[in-house]
Amino acid sequence: MRLSKLFKNAPTVNVTGLSFDSRKIKEGNVYFCLPGLTYDGHDFIDSAIENGAICIVHSRNIENKHDGVIYIRVHDVNEAMNQCARIFYGKPSDKMTMYGITGTNGKSTIANLIRSMLDPIEPCGYIGTIAIEYGDVKLMPDLTTPDALFLQSKLSDMVNAGMKACALEVSSHGLAQGRVNGINFDVAIFSNFTYDHLDFHGTLENYFDAKSILFKDRVKSDGVCILNCDDPKFSDLAGLCKARVITYGIDNEADYRATYIEMTSEASHFDLVYEGQTYSVMTNLVATYNIYNLLAAIAALHETGVELEKIIEACKEIPQVQGRLEQIKEGQDFNVIVDFAHTPDGMEKVMEFGRSITKENGNLIAVFGSAGKRDVAKRKVFGELADKYCDFVILTEDDPRDEDPKEIADQIKEGIKKTTNIFIEDRYEAIRQAVESAKEGDTILLLGKGDEVFIYRENGRAPWIGDHVAVRECIHKYR
Repeated sequence: MRLSKLFKNAPTVNVTGLSFDSRKIKEGNVYFCLPGLTYDGHDFIDSAIENGAICIVHSRNIENKHDGVIYIRVHDVNEAMNQCARIFYGKPSDKMTMYGITGTNGKSTIANLIRSMLDPIEPCGYIGTIAIEYGDVKLMPDLTTPDALFLQSKLSDMVNAGMKACALEVSSHGLAQGRVNGINFDVAIFSNFTYDHLDFHGTLENYFDAKSILFKDRVKSDGVCILNCDDPKFSDLAGLCKARVITYGIDNEADYRATYIEMTSEASHFDLVYEGQTYSVMTNLVATYNIYNLLAAIAALHETGVELEKIIEACKEIPQVQGRLEQIKEGQDFNVIVDFAHTPDGMEKVMEFGRSITKENGNLIAVFGSAGKRDVAKRKVFGELADKYCDFVILTEDDPRDEDPKEIADQIKEGIKKTTNIFIEDRYEAIRQAVESAKEGDTILLLGKGDEVFIYRENGRAPWIGDHVAVRECIHKYR
C-alpha cells in the first residue's frame, strides 16, 4: 500500500507493514512511536530504522533525523495508528456485523453465546479472553482486547475467511487505551458494572467512564445499545448512548425480560417476554447470571435480524463456554466447577451457585488465590466471600507475578474468620487436595484461572495444564 493512502500529502512510497515494536520492524514498515506505561516508542527510533523502517510516525520533536527516512508528526500517535491500521487492512469491520461486549463480568460468555448461536446461520468470528476463533481457526490471545494492529489484521483474516459477523470482547483497558478506535460497532452490549481494575483506572468513576466509551463513541449512530436494565449503572449509561437503547433484565420491565425462571444444576427454563408476547425458553445454561448473559445475546441477535424462533431453538443446546461455570463430569460422586471468576461480584455469584447445588450435608470447597501486582484491596473481600459461602478453602497461587503467593494468601485470610482454610502454593497440589478430600454430595469450585493454560510468574508467562485438565487428571488418579 502507498504511504499516501495512509497520510494526506505523504510521499507515494510503498509500505510493507505497520508496527509499534522496533524489534519486529521489517524492511519497508511504518514505525509508530507509541508512548506506553513503561517505555516510550520515541526512544527506539534508531533501532526501528536499523531494522528497515521507512517512515516514523511521532508526536515528540525529533532533532536528529536520518536521511532517506520519512517523518510524520501527529498529535496522537495511537489514534493515527488506529486509523492507519483500519485503512491498511481494508476496513474489515465495515464488512461484518460487529458485536462489541463490555462489562465487569460476562463478556466472554455473551460473546461466545452470540457466536455459537449465529454461526450456523451466518459465519461469525470471536475475539476475546478465551481465544480468537473463526471457521476452523483457533488462536490463543495475549489480551482480552488486542492492540489495534493485531486486531485489524485478525478482522481482515476473518473477512477473507468468509465471516459475516464478529463478537468482540471490549475491555475497559482496551477502551481507555484506544485499541478499538478504528472499529464502528453495529451493536454495543453492556453486561454489568461492579468493582474491578482499580489498579489501572484508579477510581470506579474512571472505570465507568472507560466502559461508557463504547456506547458514546464507538457504536454507530444507526446501531443499537443492548443494556442490562437491572444494573445500578443502567440509567447513567442509557443517558450516554448515541444509538437507540434496547433493554434486557429479570427484575425490571425490559424489552427482553425473563420471568418464571426454573433452574436445576443441569438446565434452566424461563418465559421470555418480548413486545407483549411470551416465549418458552429451555436452555442447558445454569445460574441466574447466565440467564442475564443469554438475554443479552438473544436481544443482540434479534435486533440484528435473526428470527426469535431460531434463537430460542439454539438456546436448547449451547456449547460449553470454556472455563466459564464449566461442570467437570468424570463419573465422580461430587460436583466440580471450573470458573474464571476473579472479581468480588463474579466470585460471589459462582459461590452462590455452588452452594445451591451442594447437597444439604455436603461441603462447598473452594480453591483460589488472587493475582499478583493487581488490585490488593479485593483480596480481603475474597476471603469474606469464602467465609460466607464455603466450608473449606484451599488458598493457592494465581498469577503471582513477582509477589509471594503466601503473602497474597495471608491477605485473603484477613477476611476469613470461621471457615477452615489451608495454603498450598502449588496449584496442582491444591487441586489434588480438594479432590482427595471431597465426599459424596460436595462441590469443588476451582476459581480464577478458568481454562487458561499459563500462569504469570516472576519471569513472565509459564505453562500450566489448566484447571480443567488438572482436576480431571486428579479425579482419575486419586479417587
